[in-house]
Amino acid sequence: MSVIVFPGQGSQYPAMAMDFNENFEISRQIFQEIEDFSKINIRKIISENENNKLNQTNFTQISIFSTSIVIYKTLLNELGQSIINPQIVIGHSLGEYSALVANETLSIKDATNLIKKRGFLMNTAIEPNTSGMAAVIGKDAKYIEDIILNNNLNIAIANDNSPMQVVVSGLLKDIESAESLFRSFGIKRYIKLNVSAAFHSKHMLKAQELLNNEIDEISFNISKIPIISNFNAKINYELKDIIHALKNQMANKVKWTESIKKLEDTDFSKIIEIGPGKVLSGLINRISDKYDINSIDKVDDLKIIANK
Repeated sequence: MSVIVFPGQGSQYPAMAMDFNENFEISRQIFQEIEDFSKINIRKIISENENNKLNQTNFTQISIFSTSIVIYKTLLNELGQSIINPQIVIGHSLGEYSALVANETLSIKDATNLIKKRGFLMNTAIEPNTSGMAAVIGKDAKYIEDIILNNNLNIAIANDNSPMQVVVSGLLKDIESAESLFRSFGIKRYIKLNVSAAFHSKHMLKAQELLNNEIDEISFNISKIPIISNFNAKINYELKDIIHALKNQMANKVKWTESIKKLEDTDFSKIIEIGPGKVLSGLINRISDKYDINSIDKVDDLKIIANK
C-alpha cells in the first residue's frame, strides 16, 4: 500500500518523460490524448523547448501534468494496480489535478481543460513584471508569518514547503524591499523565483473566480481514493470537500508541511513520487523521517518499484 504524490510547477525540465514516450505505447497514447484535448503539441514543447516555452506558465502546467499522468498510467499498465495500490493521493499545487485524475475524481479530459485554463489565467492574472515570488530558506512558516505580521509586510506565504523552506508572494517592489528585513531576522538565503506572477496570494483571486466558473461546469466522480488537499491539509473523502478545497487553492497557501504531518496520522509509510524531478521527495524528507520514498521520473525507475 502506498501514498502517491505529484509535483507542481518548478519541477519541469526539457525532455521529461520522453523516455517513456519512446518505450511504451501506453505513454504515447496518453500524451496524444492530452494533446488532442488541449490542442497543444506538448511533446514538441518538452522536447525542443523553443523560446523557453517550457518555463511559460500557460505551457509549463499542461506539460508537467501530462508528464505526471503519462508516468502514472504507464506505471499502472506495466506493474498493475495491486503493486502500486494507492491508498491516498496528494499533489503540490498544480499536482493536485494529477492527484484527482489518479483517484478518478477527474477525467483526463476535464483535468486537461481545467489546467489549460488555469495556466492561462495564472499567467495573465496581473500585469506582467509587477509581481513575483521568493523562497525564504532556513526558517519555518510560523517564523516567517510572524515577521510578515509584525512588520506589516504586504506579502503572503504562498507555499509552506518544509520547516526550512517557505515561499512568499507579492508585488515585486514588496518582494524586493522585504529581503533586507528578512536578512535582519537571520534569514541567510532569500531567492527570487523565476515565475510570472504572485501565485497562491490575493493577486490570484480574480483568476481563481474565473477558474471556479469552469470548475462548476465539470462533472466530478465520487472519489475512489481520499486526497489530502492543499487548501486545508485534511484527508478529504467527500466530493463536496474535495471540490471546495480545489476551488480555494489558487489564491491561498499550499499547506505542504501540514499535509505531510497529516499523513503521519495514518499507518502508511511508503510514498511514490510520480512526475518530473524529485523535489517533493526532498521536501518530505525534511518534514518527516517516517517514509520510504521512491521517485518515478525515468523509465529505469520502474525497476525500483518492481523489485520492492
